[in-house]
Amino acid sequence: MVAKDYSFYLSVKRANCALEAQTASCPAKDTEEPSNKRVKPLSRVTSLANLIPPVKATPLKRFSQTLQRSISFRSDSRPDILAPRPWSRNAAPASTKRRDSKLWSETFDVCVNQMLTSKEIKRQEAIFELSQGEEDLIEDLKLAKKAYHDPMLKLSIMTEQELNQIFGTLDSLIPLHEDLLSQLREVRKTDGSTEHVGPILVGWLPCLSSYDSYCSNQVAAKALLDHKKQDHRVQDFLQRCLESPFSRKLDLWNFLDIPRSRLVKYPLLLREILRHTPNDNPDQQHLEEAINIIQGIVAEINTKTGESECRYYKERLIYLEEGQKDSLIDSSRVLCCHGELKNSRGVKLHVFLFQEVLVITRPVTHNEQLCYQLYRQPIPVKDLLLDDLQDGEVRLGGSIRGAFTNNERIKNFFRVSFRNGSQSQSHSLQASDTFNKQQWLNCIRQAKETAVCAEGPQEPAPLPTPLGGEAKPEQMDQSGSESDCSMDTSEVSLDCERMEQTDSCSSSSKQIESNV
Repeated sequence: MVAKDYSFYLSVKRANCALEAQTASCPAKDTEEPSNKRVKPLSRVTSLANLIPPVKATPLKRFSQTLQRSISFRSDSRPDILAPRPWSRNAAPASTKRRDSKLWSETFDVCVNQMLTSKEIKRQEAIFELSQGEEDLIEDLKLAKKAYHDPMLKLSIMTEQELNQIFGTLDSLIPLHEDLLSQLREVRKTDGSTEHVGPILVGWLPCLSSYDSYCSNQVAAKALLDHKKQDHRVQDFLQRCLESPFSRKLDLWNFLDIPRSRLVKYPLLLREILRHTPNDNPDQQHLEEAINIIQGIVAEINTKTGESECRYYKERLIYLEEGQKDSLIDSSRVLCCHGELKNSRGVKLHVFLFQEVLVITRPVTHNEQLCYQLYRQPIPVKDLLLDDLQDGEVRLGGSIRGAFTNNERIKNFFRVSFRNGSQSQSHSLQASDTFNKQQWLNCIRQAKETAVCAEGPQEPAPLPTPLGGEAKPEQMDQSGSESDCSMDTSEVSLDCERMEQTDSCSSSSKQIESNV
């Protein structure tokens, strides 16, 4: 009896399969309209989810946005030599793992919260935010190592040396933050409240000096990561991780930049705790001391990171001739800003504004590394002339080209120029948008003011008593030309003083001549 039932089940299943195959291969013709047009065959759709394209990932912006933009080396024209990937556009988008924000008042007993004042509840919320942030940071750092570093090393996608360069001292940061988290949990009471966190922070914050090496390595790490993305295996692996649920739509660099973002957030978190701490609370004095400690550490790391970035780009400058080398570049320790700009002919340039000199370069590839070849002679910042050009004031190269150019392409221009005797330069540079242009103008003006103030305290050399009346007017003309180039009111006042001194000296010279 069982055998008969099983054979009957198989026969019914075969009939159903045959009917489905016949229906798929031979659609009903009475429902189709006659047509002589060629119809492109449609691929079989297994589910409605395949018709929905995956949402495009938008990586998070950096906490301190600079003018530098990452350069992608990925070639779109490269053929795809791999098999179709399951996470491609034809596959259903994976569900994204999201991290829910937690509040102290929602995590612990509500009855206890009703016994506290509003200010004390806000203080507990700020302390809990500090503790929860440490927990999230530790989770992200471990995820970066487990999901990115270890698989790429095991699959030989990158060498161990390359991974050490990109990840830096990331491993050493995990036990550091685990220590703070364990101390915060130890002082937390059973009801979830915390009385004092100041002594813990005063003793723990000096350990953040170890961030120095990690943050200083980020510039070289970012450049190497962008360079390795031209490798199809690296790009394929990173894309798989990006579209996986664990990544939360964050790429690898977002995870590597989380420690730096956390570092600059500590002063804000501590100020929030201090703001809701009563004046008679003994924790207030410790919190003020902790804020001073973290501000000093952040300032020191920021300075060393800036010096590391400046040194990195100086090493990648290529000089076409010996005369392009400038001592101002070698002595610069700060890179104010840098980024991509275009000239009036549409040529893409990479401009560096160092502490005392402006360098205009062209991006080139040298020994499989991105380098920057000098485009013109470096311009000293103190002698630089800056003009904010109105939209439409610049005409793009060539009358024919300018006649057929869209108005959007003649916006956001500014001009930098330099005149020194027979040497003169003038460059009309175009920013990507209005905000980018304003950032460049602010950086150049600030650098110029700093350069002028550096020379301001220096008293002018005492003028010798002239023996003739023709040498001093020439010196007065030179000082006047310098004031025209610098376009600064402080130097105009100096010129007026020099003119008064010159007038007095010329009158004395006339008196000497009359006496002779």
